Amino acid sequence: MVCWMVVREPVRLRIQVRPDMGALREQVLAPGEPGYRLLSAGTHLHYALIDLQFDPCLPTDAWIDYTVALQALTDTDGPWTDWTQWAPELCYPGKSSPGFVLPSRVHSLLHGSCRKPHHAGADGLVEADRLLKRLMAQDALDVGPCPAADAPDDLPHWPSALVLTGDQVYADDVAGPMLHAIHQVIARLGLPDEPLAGGDMFGLDSAQALYRHPAGFYRRETLLPRQARNAALIEVLFGGVEKPVFTTDSAHNHLITLGEVLAMYLLVWSPALWPLINLDPPAGLDAASAALYQTERAALEDFVVGLPAVRRLFAHLPTAMIFDDHDITDDWNLSREWEEVAYGHPFSRRVIGNALVGYLINQGWGNAPDAFGAALMEQVQAGVHAPGHEAHNGLIDGLLNFGRWHYTWPTQPPLVVIDSRTHRWRSESAARKPSGLMDWEALTDLQQALKGLPAVLLVSSAPIFGVKLIEAIQRAFTWLGHPLMVDAENWMAHPGAGHAMLNVFRHPKTPQHFVVLSGDVHYSFVYDVELRGQVRGPDIWQICSSGLRNAFPPRLLDVLDLANRWLYAPRSPLNWFTRRRSMQVIPRKPEGTAHGRRLLNGSGVGLVELDAQGVPWRIRQILREGRFVGFSRRDTESRWD
Repeated sequence: MVCWMVVREPVRLRIQVRPDMGALREQVLAPGEPGYRLLSAGTHLHYALIDLQFDPCLPTDAWIDYTVALQALTDTDGPWTDWTQWAPELCYPGKSSPGFVLPSRVHSLLHGSCRKPHHAGADGLVEADRLLKRLMAQDALDVGPCPAADAPDDLPHWPSALVLTGDQVYADDVAGPMLHAIHQVIARLGLPDEPLAGGDMFGLDSAQALYRHPAGFYRRETLLPRQARNAALIEVLFGGVEKPVFTTDSAHNHLITLGEVLAMYLLVWSPALWPLINLDPPAGLDAASAALYQTERAALEDFVVGLPAVRRLFAHLPTAMIFDDHDITDDWNLSREWEEVAYGHPFSRRVIGNALVGYLINQGWGNAPDAFGAALMEQVQAGVHAPGHEAHNGLIDGLLNFGRWHYTWPTQPPLVVIDSRTHRWRSESAARKPSGLMDWEALTDLQQALKGLPAVLLVSSAPIFGVKLIEAIQRAFTWLGHPLMVDAENWMAHPGAGHAMLNVFRHPKTPQHFVVLSGDVHYSFVYDVELRGQVRGPDIWQICSSGLRNAFPPRLLDVLDLANRWLYAPRSPLNWFTRRRSMQVIPRKPEGTAHGRRLLNGSGVGLVELDAQGVPWRIRQILREGRFVGFSRRDTESRWD
């Protein structure tokens, strides 16, 4: 049982676990004892990382109640403060405590990506909590093969897990009110100042200097480092301008310091600090910034209303996470040129490193604690204790070369989460060409991990099988020398990586059923993919759910969806002449949408239900107010790709 908590002072923990109709089990832990590591990042910011072993094992397919109580280290005889006092809304109606189910097999999954707090729309994690609340009200905790035919509203059984496939935070696109809240959190929690390596060229020698800088609010893109372009062709294409190291067009409030990154996570996942935040605009905003601030504030206040539900959701479901670019910065490791520029400058290296430290503490550790040994976690403690100093810089250097962000959960079928960001297959022909999402060694390791499995749940942040027209546009911009303009990050953008991944699917000992869960693109879709050859390949379901709180520009997506259907229809000559490999792609139609529509736009969360063989028998998206949208298969519209 792996848990993650944040507390304002070092505490002892008392954790009680009671399986349904079973005996109470209790563990009392102090920091440093087996199963309890405490990371201190500020005067009032401490991370309790809990990794408990149970003997005998906890039962599967049964409801397990648990409670957590805290006791100050300075008062060993003092009272215990349990969850009913510091998070009373953590429990669902009808239950006396939070709880979870350990499934003997995965029968359903919630999944999604791309959760931007200041996006004006629904929050998919709130909708996921709404589903759990409905299931609790119907006492639908059964984990049988499928719901009864008369189940209310075709509700699923209790989900086996929540899978977050990237962009859990937007470190590179922060709203003005959120940045204002972040700085209040930094002061309230007593996070240490941070000397900024390379910041002297911008007049910034420390984090506090950044927070006071006139350009530190809504104009941070002017502080971020830039790389001069000198080649004659670049002079023509870009008019002699400098190339920004950070390529996002929303970098006005890009997170820079470690304190900002840690505070951001606290504010996007928990309601605890928000009652202490004053969102009135700071002084000195010009008219345009003031207007933008008020627009963002309205969206952010709507986001905050849903945070109690998000915390409750996380307290009840096993949750797997993996980074994508916005967790660190836009276009992270997109090309060899990007890497050479970004990591070659001490300031940008620090910005990227701080985001990676934040990911480790808030996301990576809980996915696979065994990957982060005692020596590394001691480095983490030393680094966060004194950011900007030698231990911090050493930690960043180590994390930039860390090779175990990927992981596998031994569920049935196994959940295999790949790292498509730090094992890049760099182009040898041109530094500006997009890198492959995984290099040869990583793909070979993946193939070995998959051998002999009958079925697998494969998590790839970017869809392996994407929308053909959009990938064609990305290839065209790459050929013109502008891969960063269109985020040319798809599996087929690099021939070596794309073909190697297809060969993984074609391996004779590969699983016969692949469910590929993806996000990234800000729209949702489902493809059934069949690989053809001398021997029929596996059945593949490419399921993309995006975004949790984000969306694609509606009119543009309408045009792209229509053009893709016309240009790459099964009988289209263009589709025939652009076939990559012999595979049949069958797009599914979102039910209740316009005729012919294949791409679903709207914030929500994906829901996949699996049979005993790991085959999806129902695939849906849950949108605002719990509305289900199913994806129905259309065999007559399949195409050879």
